[in-house]
Amino acid sequence: MDARTPLRIARRLLVLAALAAIAVWAWPRLPDAARAPWHMARLAWQEAPAYLPVPVQGIAPFRLADTWGAARADGRRHEGIDIFAARGTPVLSTTEGVVTRVGVNNLGGQVVWVMGPGRQMHYYAHLDGYADIRRGQLVAPGDVLGYVGNTGNASGTPPHLHYGIYAAGGALNPYPLLKASAPL
Repeated sequence: MDARTPLRIARRLLVLAALAAIAVWAWPRLPDAARAPWHMARLAWQEAPAYLPVPVQGIAPFRLADTWGAARADGRRHEGIDIFAARGTPVLSTTEGVVTRVGVNNLGGQVVWVMGPGRQMHYYAHLDGYADIRRGQLVAPGDVLGYVGNTGNASGTPPHLHYGIYAAGGALNPYPLLKASAPL
């Protein structure tokens, strides 16, 4: 071993320590969009939740009705639950996740999609408006995504949130998860 080897090792360790310090400092300062792929990978490995909070502020689980599978126009079946509330009531994220879409579609009107644990997609539809959110944003349970409305094919109905959950096998009934209680 040459006499300069310990000095080279010390320099390399110093460079690695500096890089690690920069990474620790920079990570929280990166925009959500830059961190989203890491969080999506982490969420994909997590188990899907066994229970969820009600995604409409002020609505207790006992007020929910299971509207899953109800007949809809054009022979469709309802793939979610409708939660009725006053127009403008905050709609809350049920899980930790990454916002994958904020936009408009024909059936849901103004919608937000959030990818949560277990790669489940959480769909919030018929919104009257959006909170200050954007694609790639990280959200926590209880973060405001938008506000109850009746956009899309819900025009003319009382304001409500259509909440759906989609997994690899298709749509899941959110009602049992919203009615389940958190462990003590």
